[in-house]
Amino acid sequence: MLNKVILIGRLGSDPELRTTDSGVAVCNISLATSETWTADGEKKERTEWHRLVFWRRNAEIVSEYLRKGSQVWIEGKLQTRSFTKDDIERKVTEIVVNNVLMLDSKSGGGGSKNGANDYRKASQSVKIEPDAEHIPF
Repeated sequence: MLNKVILIGRLGSDPELRTTDSGVAVCNISLATSETWTADGEKKERTEWHRLVFWRRNAEIVSEYLRKGSQVWIEGKLQTRSFTKDDIERKVTEIVVNNVLMLDSKSGGGGSKNGANDYRKASQSVKIEPDAEHIPF
């Protein structure tokens, strides 16, 4: 069986770096993906929002280099967790990211004269190694 998600989108918020009670760094980011189509001669668009989760050193890296509006390619797995808030049991589905490619230029705007070179320099993949506790076998 396979649990794999690949998305390209833009960050809807700045990364939120925090530490768990046990001292492990975790970073949450929202990601927007959009699709457009034409129906009856009218252009339509739909945006989906995704919750991304990064752990440990990888959380620190993305919180340092990514900002709201950054375009990224991510690969990860779907994970659903439950929690209780105000005595109500809630569930949330997140993407635990294990690989990210930063698609924006270093200048952040992509409007530089030498955009192709900026892209090559900036689009370096950050390989995220899975934690032993997240490996199912």
